[in-house]
Amino acid sequence: MRFSILPVFAFVFMLGCSTSPADRAANTINKDSLLRHIETLSDDSFLGRGTGTEGEQMTVDYLVKEFERMNIQPAADDGSYTQEFPLLGQTTSNAKMSVSTNGRAPFALQYFDEFMAWPANQAEEVNVRNAELVYVGYGIQAPEENWDDFKGADVEGKILVIKNNDPEYDPDLFAGKTRLYYGRYDYKYEKAKEMGALGAIIIHTPETAGYGWNVVSNGWNRERFYLKGNGNASQTNTEFNGWLTQQASRTLFDEAGLNLAEMMQRADSSDFEPVPLNGVRLNVSMDADYREIQSKNVIAKIEGNDPELNDEYLLLTAHLDHLGITSAVEGDSVNNGASDNAAGVAALLEMMRGYKDIQPVLKRSVLALVVSAEEVGLLGSQYWAENPTVHPGNISANINLDGMNVYGKTKDVVVVGYGRTSLSDLLEEEAQKQGRTVKPDPYPERGYFYRSDHFNMAKVGIPAIFPNPGTEYIGKGKGFLAVRDSVADANYHTVNDEINEYWDLSGAEADTRLFFLTGFRAINHDDLQSWKQGDEFEATRLKMLQNRP
Repeated sequence: MRFSILPVFAFVFMLGCSTSPADRAANTINKDSLLRHIETLSDDSFLGRGTGTEGEQMTVDYLVKEFERMNIQPAADDGSYTQEFPLLGQTTSNAKMSVSTNGRAPFALQYFDEFMAWPANQAEEVNVRNAELVYVGYGIQAPEENWDDFKGADVEGKILVIKNNDPEYDPDLFAGKTRLYYGRYDYKYEKAKEMGALGAIIIHTPETAGYGWNVVSNGWNRERFYLKGNGNASQTNTEFNGWLTQQASRTLFDEAGLNLAEMMQRADSSDFEPVPLNGVRLNVSMDADYREIQSKNVIAKIEGNDPELNDEYLLLTAHLDHLGITSAVEGDSVNNGASDNAAGVAALLEMMRGYKDIQPVLKRSVLALVVSAEEVGLLGSQYWAENPTVHPGNISANINLDGMNVYGKTKDVVVVGYGRTSLSDLLEEEAQKQGRTVKPDPYPERGYFYRSDHFNMAKVGIPAIFPNPGTEYIGKGKGFLAVRDSVADANYHTVNDEINEYWDLSGAEADTRLFFLTGFRAINHDDLQSWKQGDEFEATRLKMLQNRP
């Protein structure tokens, strides 16, 4: 007796069609496919993927080969996969700072122990003499908060002394205790440049910074990197930026007959007006040496199929670089960067493979931007944001993949940027389908939103989220979170960031699938994604949308 296989085939076909193409593509993302990329990129042979090194070029070559293998198109302006950009490494020496008061002989502050300073304009020499100082509170101008610390004061050619952080005493101002960009040192130095100041000095306290002076002194004492040409002396009058310890700041204010604690408190008012440090003058000098290196971003795209939407993009970002070769610890000098950020690059590659598999059902296009120089100041993403290969107004949203959950499945996922964009809402909806919850950053006062590559996308208006691992581990026991944190903290930015016995990529698998499905929703959504009303980046987004081609 013969049996027809047609009904069975039809049944199997129907089962196969019971899930959407996006769900089926998401399910092809698995632990093994992620591990293959991570093992390769974190191998000793890649030399820690240091910016501008042979290890970076090896990483770029690997990414290009992977995109070619997946038949994903190059998307740099010259038709290749790579966007080159020049960097300058800056090393400061002979830094000196002294204070004089009403003609009295100056007293000196000690570099490293009491102050840190460096040229703000890529000059080889700084020599500031007898400069006036003005305390400008937080140094913030925020029209949407009805806040202006300058009140029309002329600070051109003067040195600004600035309180760190942003106002956090009122939950209805500056997002309360959540540190916004206004509270970051980058903003304060940029504002000083915009106002024509001669220099900018931030007052350090552990409370306003969120870390000790050792972080400042050790961090700014090393070679610093800049995009070549950014901050060129011909573009700004600001000669130097720096930090002062709390005690050195107190001494400085005492010289002007001012009480530091009172001045810090006075800054917590929208009525604050700049306070000249009358009679006090500052002398600052230093030398700087520079070296030039070339770095590369890798850019690829998958084109969408809706003729009215395919010039709009979902942007995926991840940084390819790590710390390279450093001093040996127990014979190991390679900073492999398995978690930071071979894991994020692996997730991006697998998401792009999944989108390529379902390209016929994509309305918008997808852009993969794998940046370098993240570890030396988010410079690769900054370069792309300042030299975009796609107009920012045509980017619907950005998902930034910097560190994945490599320790197992969780019931939750953390989103830095939670609730700030419509994309965050899409992620929450997709997580709910999986029975998972989405949580905000548990440490908003640390300003993590401004410390990875999505921040440069936000600065040009692109709605961005930075997903982070959850904390409610499934089947790991109550004490596992503490174990994870201990292991992760011990390995972060060390030679020990390698695949170890605690790794369980089922978490990265689940999270990458979640981000993939969230991205698919944005790709095929009727509208571009947006910042929530009143967000600090909303105005820039609206300008970009108005100016897009």
